[in-house]
Amino acid sequence: MHGNAIIDAVPHDRSSQPPLLQARNTKHTPERLRGAPPEGLEPAELGPGSWAPALAPRLAQFAAVARHEHVTRAAHELGMPQPTLSRAIVRLESDLGVALFARHGRTLSLTPAGRGFLAAAERALTDLERATDSVRADADPAAGKVAFGFLHTLGPETVPGLIRSFRADHPGVRFQLVQNYGEAMIERLRAGDLDLCLTSPVPDYPDLVARRLDEQKLRLVVPDDHPLAGRKRIRLAEAAGELFVTLEPGYGLRRITDALCAEAGFTPRVAFEGEEAETLRGLVAAGLGVALLPPPAVPRPGVAELTVTAPRAVREIGVAWLDGHPDTPPVAAFKKFLLSRRGRLLPR
Repeated sequence: MHGNAIIDAVPHDRSSQPPLLQARNTKHTPERLRGAPPEGLEPAELGPGSWAPALAPRLAQFAAVARHEHVTRAAHELGMPQPTLSRAIVRLESDLGVALFARHGRTLSLTPAGRGFLAAAERALTDLERATDSVRADADPAAGKVAFGFLHTLGPETVPGLIRSFRADHPGVRFQLVQNYGEAMIERLRAGDLDLCLTSPVPDYPDLVARRLDEQKLRLVVPDDHPLAGRKRIRLAEAAGELFVTLEPGYGLRRITDALCAEAGFTPRVAFEGEEAETLRGLVAAGLGVALLPPPAVPRPGVAELTVTAPRAVREIGVAWLDGHPDTPPVAAFKKFLLSRRGRLLPR
């Protein structure tokens, strides 16, 4: 099971906008401007023939005139000269090839085409305002957002402790938390869904920056009635004949398990492949096999946990982020905090 969560803290003058290319006419107008788009239509890519980039800066001017039905009052609200706004509206109508306003002396009223265009313009301006508010809020140094991913095994103690410590000095920062396995988090880093992630093994990809923060000893977990249960220490080669329960291929701990077993001279016989370490620990208690696992947050009855003396059984924990990706102030602060925890990231 993979999870997502959000932790919230308690809590000019536009007269110089470029005109549309005058060579365009209604014959060349993109289909989406000739009528309402079909319901559920996906947004079109903004190619060289798109009207949107040229229209976007002028929507606020049009909407202000429509709201006031008076160019002078609209110009005052926008902080621009009235003649400049008048020319901009005339140019917009000319570029679109339709009359948006009917003139009545100094006042104006929307034509049917103008009313239809205004509805779309107001939706676009509202969406833009919301998007602006959202990105500015997320980047706020005191109350911004950090999208942070971490491994399932770091969820019970490590990550809650980190967030608690960080928010002692940054109480307003919000966290969007993603709990998943390593490769999935790396893909989400690349997609821009995550700012930072704690993972293992420490990734080595040219598009990522990764820093080792700590290491965690792995233990051979056996049922408490197993012949090996009375031992304190074991060489991994002594478990060559055992059935193993492991995480699925693609999980970092599975890669580490396979590599350690290979170093010990055998390929593990796998009885079960799962998604969570504590599920594996429970299956060991049920007698389904043995497992190489990090220490549990809380001791589990029914198992014995043996120190592996050879090969050296550890996993490195590191933090990764996308190379060249600019940090917002809250992300930069949390990254600095994580790097300051090098060597003492994990509970001892």
